[in-house]
Amino acid sequence: MSIDLSLDRLQKLVTHLSPYTRPTLHIAGTNGKGSVSALLASILLHSDPPLRVGRFNSPHLVTVHDCITVNNHPVAPNLYEVVREEVEDADTEHETKLSSFEILTLVALQVFEREKVDIVVLEVGMGGRLDATNIVPDNTIAVSALTAVDLDHQFFLGDTVTKIAAEKAAIGRKGRPFVLGKQRREGVEEVVRTVLKAAGALNLALALEPEVSEWDESIHGAKPPPISLAYTNATKSSFSRPPSQPVSVVMPYFSAPVNALLPLYGSHQLDNLGTALSVINELLNSPPPPTLSIDLTSRITPQTIARGIRAVRWPGRLSFHTLHVSIPATSRKAPEDGTPSLPAAMRQTKHPLVVLADGAHNAASAETLSEYINHMLSLALESASSAIASQTVKKSITLDITYVLALSHSPPKTPLQTLSPVLPPKLPESLASSPIPITVNTSVALLQFTPPEGMPWVKSVPPSELEEVVRKLVPNADIYVPPASIPLASYVVSSPPFSLSSQPTLPPSAKPMALEDVLKWVALRQDRLTSSTDTLGLGLVVLAGSLYLVADFYRLLELDEVEKATRKMSISWDSR
Repeated sequence: MSIDLSLDRLQKLVTHLSPYTRPTLHIAGTNGKGSVSALLASILLHSDPPLRVGRFNSPHLVTVHDCITVNNHPVAPNLYEVVREEVEDADTEHETKLSSFEILTLVALQVFEREKVDIVVLEVGMGGRLDATNIVPDNTIAVSALTAVDLDHQFFLGDTVTKIAAEKAAIGRKGRPFVLGKQRREGVEEVVRTVLKAAGALNLALALEPEVSEWDESIHGAKPPPISLAYTNATKSSFSRPPSQPVSVVMPYFSAPVNALLPLYGSHQLDNLGTALSVINELLNSPPPPTLSIDLTSRITPQTIARGIRAVRWPGRLSFHTLHVSIPATSRKAPEDGTPSLPAAMRQTKHPLVVLADGAHNAASAETLSEYINHMLSLALESASSAIASQTVKKSITLDITYVLALSHSPPKTPLQTLSPVLPPKLPESLASSPIPITVNTSVALLQFTPPEGMPWVKSVPPSELEEVVRKLVPNADIYVPPASIPLASYVVSSPPFSLSSQPTLPPSAKPMALEDVLKWVALRQDRLTSSTDTLGLGLVVLAGSLYLVADFYRLLELDEVEKATRKMSISWDSR
């Protein structure tokens, strides 16, 4: 499917819509722009008094509504439908033939106008110069920023990092400040300076560099326990997530440093935080655009910034989740106290899984994921070794790490390039010198994600193709591919078994059947860890390769919560 990346059609259509007048922070980049956007929105939302903040991210995660938010709440479906109909009608009337992303972008801008937000955090979709978000007028741009640039979407943006950087830096506007995030690739800063000079940008600010600080209970509160991936028994995990990172940042605008807890995991998030805080610094320190009439200098302080950092949430980026998966309990003994029980073949048990969900989808983000897994496993094994040393029952450690992977077909990027940084897992160096025997089991499940709504060009790499790559990278791994008889998704209606008008009804949702099957397979594997009384079992599931797969996972979690609520409502009404 061809994609017309020019802005001509958009420029024609926006003249027939309400003018866009919201002050805007415009964020581009290959990796990190979503995290920077989330940080900015949270910081602005926690100003005092709080600002009304609009944010546009793409692609959406679970539903199309979650990519357009006001004060971190997804756009109301009825408002979205009304505005979308207006944009689509105008598109039809004026024969502009916009793409689905272009329509979505205009819907977001029109929603922010109607909601009269004070400021917008606008994430670029792809590239920058010809991206639909670059249609916003010059007089609305407060600050532009570029996060880490790397190879991705080369077919559209160019085959080198510098060509891609030039495309992305072209969101810079005349007379407005521009922030450049920390770069791993050489040549990016030089080409960005050239592009900004031609555009007449006000200045180029390099991202601030936050430092990890010591945990201070007087500032951060009681320190949480260290990370644990251990099982206490067959049906219970003693999982505790990693604590937030205490950070300190010197911002030139303030005389005092900003001390905060950063709940986003990974050393790369320090770079993203530095970029976000540089944007805030430029926002406070630069002449405001004509559309910004609010005095921000009294609303944004080191204290409000710290509250915003601590409150940030960005699902699907090194996000930890726990869920309990039903599996057959045929290996478990029947109750010995005479309590009636189901036949062995019908008994079920709930096995706990710890899932690290991350949308890593290119070589650079996969390398970041790999580095974090190595760091996190080092901490978890250290915690487990301490636990074994303090008792006499468990004598060894077994770590079961399972990768659940799906990739988008996006040449010239190859599955080998994306998967090589994470497979085989880079295990901590301390593993070899541990006095406690440690066994590591690696398994990989491969599947396709549910096709995203409105994006017919997005397709999964066939699992058979992924399997060839994985067998080269991890020859001894246990590999699972769901049977072809299991559909990717089935549409189910989760609603109470009654039809009273006063009761809520829940809309149809797509249940990711293939992913559900994979997680059951993982749970059955890990269940074996608890069968040994002298081994401490650690379990981790890494779900990665595509944000569309992460979206399937969140749909599964959401449906699980809906089904629990439905059962409760059903029981409540049946008892009346």
